[in-house]
Amino acid sequence: MSDLILLLLAVVLLVCLMVTIGGFLLYSGLLSDVIIKTGPPPVRNVTIAYKFKEGSYKDCGAAYTESCSIGPKLSSIGVFYDDPKQRPAEKCRYVVGSVLSEGEEKPDEELQKLYEQFGFKVFSLPEVSHAVTTSFPCTTPLSHVLGPYRVYPRLASYIEERKLCAFPTIEICGTDLINYMVPLSRQTDFFVPEMKEEVKTDVKEEDSDEDRGTDITGADSHSDVSSVSGGVPWDSRETSLAASTAASLASSLPLRDVMDANEDIKPRDQSDRGSNESMGSGSSFEELDMDQEEGDEREDREEDEEVPQGEDGAAEAVELVAEKKEPLGDGEE
Repeated sequence: MSDLILLLLAVVLLVCLMVTIGGFLLYSGLLSDVIIKTGPPPVRNVTIAYKFKEGSYKDCGAAYTESCSIGPKLSSIGVFYDDPKQRPAEKCRYVVGSVLSEGEEKPDEELQKLYEQFGFKVFSLPEVSHAVTTSFPCTTPLSHVLGPYRVYPRLASYIEERKLCAFPTIEICGTDLINYMVPLSRQTDFFVPEMKEEVKTDVKEEDSDEDRGTDITGADSHSDVSSVSGGVPWDSRETSLAASTAASLASSLPLRDVMDANEDIKPRDQSDRGSNESMGSGSSFEELDMDQEEGDEREDREEDEEVPQGEDGAAEAVELVAEKKEPLGDGEE
């Protein structure tokens, strides 16, 4: 009988414990409605004291604790720049700190100096007119754990379904509410100086990787389609592009046209060399006259050898022969 009573007491205690845990979870916001909308954000421009971190978002608790210990009455803030699904967790970048002032208010100078003594920096976040926003109740410390699991999947699906360009994700934890907002404009104005330097470094690394994977003309060696990379074009790349363009134009011409062009160039080069040699040898006027006469005889022979085709060509040949036999003056045959 006593064993049965002990068993019943154990069951009652277990049920009470489960009910207590369930009530605590419900009070912390386990089943709270997450309503996502697009419109003006719940906060305006704010001045924050922050620390820039790089690593898994799960490790941000220590930074939150440090920030809240300095200013326990201030709202805490977190700005998360990267998507853990697209970037390794150990390389995710974020900012954690406290809100020193909002709107036109000026931050407390003594409190600001106190944060700066602990290694925090001061930065102002802009005001935006449109953002994807939602909220989650902040009633217990467990709310900070349940909030991300409840909010972030719905935020991601909302943005993806509507194909919105929204980033970064911002959390502002107040006394009884956690506000989530993802700006739809002026996104880069939410980048702290450390984040801007990180972005510049990433861009340089991507450019260097692209340059290593491309040939001198800027075309991918493993691709049939060439792409134009951003940035300042180098002189060597411009020269190679000009050469390749000229080669492509030459290859597009018919073979007959290319050969005719080459034949035209050869006599021109020979005549140039002949004139240079004659001028360089210091020949007299008599030699020049002899060359001229030989040139006239050569032209006459070439004209005789040319036989035009067709009736029109025969008539022209007869006229040429008649002109040659025509007396040039009195007493000449």
